Amino acid sequence: MRKRRRRRTSLVEMQMGPMIDMVFLLLVFFMVSAKPVKPEMDIPLGLPGQVAQDEAVEIPDEARILIQPDGTVILNEQPLDQPDSRSLPELVAVLDRFKKAADASRTKALVTVAPHDTVPHQRLVDVLNACAEAGITGVTLAGAEGEE
Repeated sequence: MRKRRRRRTSLVEMQMGPMIDMVFLLLVFFMVSAKPVKPEMDIPLGLPGQVAQDEAVEIPDEARILIQPDGTVILNEQPLDQPDSRSLPELVAVLDRFKKAADASRTKALVTVAPHDTVPHQRLVDVLNACAEAGITGVTLAGAEGEE
């Protein structure tokens, strides 16, 4: 019997030169297409400024609102709005400035409301609504001055 000779097939070799070229091309492509990351210190940041005032406004740390029996609202000994006004625009404007000044000085805006015993509840609600509209949350209730 004759033995067949097996032919040796040549092994397929992979060429490394083109593969290395392709890897370098991919590396260059990704390096060019990638965006450089900005460090945080290079990001421009504009901080809000403060508005300059013509005259100095002296605002106490705590505002005291008195409500008289006829419905007159007195803020720190200064009468505001009409007794029949429900929206209290002057009070809201003053409380809004008070809140902004307290925020600028990084303190909490505190308001004490002292209604007279005979004041209708609606008037007290109107004053509390004015405080809420101005964004003041530090509101306390007290008895009116001079009551016994």
